[in-house]
Amino acid sequence: MDLQLHDILELKKDHPCGSRCWEVLRVGMDIKMKCQGCGHEVMQPRRKVEKMIRRVIPKEEQ
Repeated sequence: MDLQLHDILELKKDHPCGSRCWEVLRVGMDIKMKCQGCGHEVMQPRRKVEKMIRRVIPKEEQ
């Protein structure tokens, strides 16, 4: 999967704050993401993140 910096991802499961959207802050073997609802940042292995993604939100919809 081709993820770029500042892409907005919609995940399959809600974050406890209620948001499903995350911004990509770092790309590599690990992906660092920031919740668009509460600002919480997490770093997860790329394989795990790719399984959690429902879709990458296009720039026009942001």
